[in-house]
Order: sequence, then structure tokens, then C-alpha cells
Amino acid sequence: MMSERERLLKKLSGAQFAAHEMQLYLDTHKNDTAALKSMQEYQRQAAEFHREYEERFGPLSPRDLYGDTDFNWLNAPWPWENESEARK
Repeated sequence: MMSERERLLKKLSGAQFAAHEMQLYLDTHKNDTAALKSMQEYQRQAAEFHREYEERFGPLSPRDLYGDTDFNWLNAPWPWENESEARK
């Protein structure tokens, strides 16, 4: 028997898959407004399932956990850029 967590993950992955497939379809059928609406609905569903999962079971990825997608640590000096480190 599938748990609530597994059931929600299945719904999320299904909505994400369908949204991605619709996006690929739209790459070659850009004027299909029905497909565009379907893709947007699948994206909305995926976002809702993602939000619900996080509320009930916690983050799904490190990005969800930290929320920092700017990679600010890359702006800090690297060890070899610090004079004190370079002398070691």
C-alpha cells in the first residue's frame, strides 16, 4: 500500500512530467494555444503539489532547503586568493 508521502510524490512527478512533455511539444507547435493552456495547468498543479509536499514532509531538494540560488559563496575569495593562505 502506498503512503500519503509516496502518493503525493507520484502526483508531483506526474504533473512535472506532463508539463515538461507539453513544453517539448510546444517547441514544434508554438501556435497550439490548447497545449499552452495544458502546460500552464500542469505547471500550476506541480507547483501546488510541491508546496503541499514541503508543508507536510519537508524540502525536496537542497535548493528548497536553503532557498539561495545566487551561489554567493562563489564571490568570496578562493583560498589561493588570500595572501595568508598563499604563504602556507
